[in-house]
Amino acid sequence: MRENWQNKKKIVNDPVYGLINIPSEIVYDIIEHKYFQRLRRIKQLGLTDYVYPGAEHTRFQHTLGAVHLLSLAINVLKSKNIKITKEEEEAVSLAILLHDIGHGPFSHTLEKMIVEKYDHEGLSILFMESLNEEYNGKLSLAIKIFRNQYHKKFLHQLVSSQLDVDRLDYLRRDSFYTGVSEGVVSSDRIIKMLNVVNDQLVVDAKGTHSIEKFLIARWLMYWQVYLHKTVVSVEQLLIKIMTRVKFLISNGEYVYLNKNQSLLLNNPTLHNIKNKDLLNAFSSIDDVDIFSSLKEWVHSSDPILSSLANKLLYRRLFKIEIQNSPFDQNKIDKLKNEVYKKMNISKDDIDYFVFTSNISKNAYSAFDDKIQILYKNGKLVDITEASDMLNMSILSKTVRKYFLCYPKEIKL
Repeated sequence: MRENWQNKKKIVNDPVYGLINIPSEIVYDIIEHKYFQRLRRIKQLGLTDYVYPGAEHTRFQHTLGAVHLLSLAINVLKSKNIKITKEEEEAVSLAILLHDIGHGPFSHTLEKMIVEKYDHEGLSILFMESLNEEYNGKLSLAIKIFRNQYHKKFLHQLVSSQLDVDRLDYLRRDSFYTGVSEGVVSSDRIIKMLNVVNDQLVVDAKGTHSIEKFLIARWLMYWQVYLHKTVVSVEQLLIKIMTRVKFLISNGEYVYLNKNQSLLLNNPTLHNIKNKDLLNAFSSIDDVDIFSSLKEWVHSSDPILSSLANKLLYRRLFKIEIQNSPFDQNKIDKLKNEVYKKMNISKDDIDYFVFTSNISKNAYSAFDDKIQILYKNGKLVDITEASDMLNMSILSKTVRKYFLCYPKEIKL
């Protein structure tokens, strides 16, 4: 028997915002769907708990928080006489609800490692299209908004822009669970200052300082949490493990995989098929599956996979050095030579244990949807011009740092 809406009016006790409501019947139905429930088993910050033990929160929690902030934003805009229909309100709620549904295990860490053709946004679209078919077209408008194909562009900006509810939630939530206070943002005040001019999301001038803090907080969280050097080290270790697994499979060697991992990793042509088999297999793989496999890979007959899995499972991480310029090739070669001599690893496999790359980030993009400040006289000014402390040349500059990883037991 079909459950009526009265029974679906649930209240969720969120540790960040307190009591929050599920905004509509279809939102409740999607939350209950097996595709969405998988997000309970996908950690929001991947392997960041190796550095910040409290960072155990999930994509499920984050998404419910983003839906809550969206509801607040919609109410604020409607109170300022911005016309938003009930249908549009429901659709944009679905768009933000499903914005992360395409994430794989450990979120961004294994992006395109399990399904090579699609990033998480591409997979999110596939999930949304499948759900739209299942729910008889009820997600059609949500998909248009998500793809920025709807004429009210500000609705897409609420979901994806430099000042979207996704960022407002994850900064505050990630700060809460890691204990890094630099990430705390005034999400309530920012939302109350939102407005719409010329179909663009803007911020009333009284919110200028809150936006300044938001941009600075995001910058600090990236270098203190998301791109913390030990987080980079552990994420690179997991990537090396999955790279080795795929290499062994491609060479016809046995690697323990569960049914769904086997379906995806042993059949690369499946990556080009938009079908239920791919979605059902992918939606059944989560963080738990990867760790279960790691416990098996520790005992692998392949010494490279066994060694790498052991390092991750028991937190015997690579040493990582970070600097502002590329590492000297002579140093890299010396490290590789030491690994070759001391660890009995073939030269063909050295790159699993000694490797270098880079990480980069900017605080504000001059090319994406800008954050515009609305003054009482109707004038719109970019936040970098409205602010006394922010500078576009500094904010938009991409900071690039280079890292070098190698076993801790290797000394030069």
